[in-house]
Amino acid sequence: MPVNLWTNSDHALDYLERADSITHRTEGEAALLEFIPCATRRILDLGTGDGRLLALVLREQEKRERPNVDAVAIDFSPAMIEAAGKRFAGNSSVALVTHNLDHPLPELGKFDAVISSFAIHHLVHERKRALYSEIHGLLSAGGVFCNLEHVASPTPRLHEEFLRGIGFTVETEDPSNKLLDLETQLRWLREIGFVDVDCHWKWRELALLAGRRV
Repeated sequence: MPVNLWTNSDHALDYLERADSITHRTEGEAALLEFIPCATRRILDLGTGDGRLLALVLREQEKRERPNVDAVAIDFSPAMIEAAGKRFAGNSSVALVTHNLDHPLPELGKFDAVISSFAIHHLVHERKRALYSEIHGLLSAGGVFCNLEHVASPTPRLHEEFLRGIGFTVETEDPSNKLLDLETQLRWLREIGFVDVDCHWKWRELALLAGRRV
């Protein structure tokens, strides 16, 4: 049975304590913001955690004088949902949905942008691909999918170097991780029907994958 520790509140809270210090994370987030269309009116955030990335996207839309954005934020960790609830308290434009991404997405309507940050790599590979297909189906014409993700290194040595760079070892890395190489995921997106698919930013095992629905 695949390991997933994210229902454990201590595991989730430990991540939140160090989330701001993840090396180069802010670079990837800044790159992602460039690909959210100005005309976006509805956003889906998969594995929202405490809502960090979604909050950045909503703030950017406000800067663009596009404040009227509705968002749906999905997570299955009680600790994460609680943290996101505190972040978006009083913001009626953000709906929090408790859902495990191991299972097909519920009926949510159409979106102009689907975003995710360091969440999908916790799914088994078959589910990753199925989720990408579901995301394509949820996007309106011209909608974008932006996935700031943890991907596999091409060699064990590079993986070990990455772990050292973020303060972990092979023995202490999260057993919930199910890492997959970047090239396979980009190919999947193209096969599903996304266009303009590319990796727009990368530092070692952290990468921004993005594509658009025609």
